[in-house]
Amino acid sequence: MKAIVFDVFGTVVDWRSSLIAQFAELARETGQAIPGETLADEWRGHYAPSMDRVRRGEQPWTVLDDLHRQSLDRLLEEHGLDFDEAQRQRINRFWHRLEPWPDSVAGLTALRRHYTVGSLTNGNLSLMLDVARHAGLPWNVLFCADLFRHYKPDREVYLGACDLLGLPPEDVMLCAAHNSDLSAAQALGLKTVFIPRPHEYGPRQTRDLQAEGDWDYVAKDILDLAIRLRSGDSA
Repeated sequence: MKAIVFDVFGTVVDWRSSLIAQFAELARETGQAIPGETLADEWRGHYAPSMDRVRRGEQPWTVLDDLHRQSLDRLLEEHGLDFDEAQRQRINRFWHRLEPWPDSVAGLTALRRHYTVGSLTNGNLSLMLDVARHAGLPWNVLFCADLFRHYKPDREVYLGACDLLGLPPEDVMLCAAHNSDLSAAQALGLKTVFIPRPHEYGPRQTRDLQAEGDWDYVAKDILDLAIRLRSGDSA
């Protein structure tokens, strides 16, 4: 194995807590009562359906930033929240300022000593550049959906990253906290590693609490993955 690519939202960064904190800051500044937790969860709930409309050809190719904005406008209307254009642009960029999980930076730093380390994300490149800068993520390379004009789990994303790396799929491993992402990658020949993020969706999370497939590695977090790879332990 020569390269490890990572799902980002939920696997490397804590999108939910980051959004909630930014909504709380906006509420303090504006004096509005903003249901930050509800908005964060409902906004994320629009994530997969919005991309699926693009994947099915019901909507032309649209980058995630613009899909997020479409979903945001609907949510604000549903909740009766009145924000002007500048405020809406600021809120949409909440996704550009996501905090890493505590192990992410140290784990990626340790892994990149021995492997090429990159993102493999449905985020667009400008979004992921800002996330990387804000969170201090030490990527070697960014693979983003707009490079392939496809969203995961389309095969073009996984195999496109392998092609750009100049590596066969068996020399590339996907690290994700989502079993469905790993299943799609495994079917195309990539190696796989599951790391649980049991608080990604908040205290009532019910999915992706444990590995549900025959993945090559299961690790507690990214730093633990680095240790396991160096020791050759796949348990």
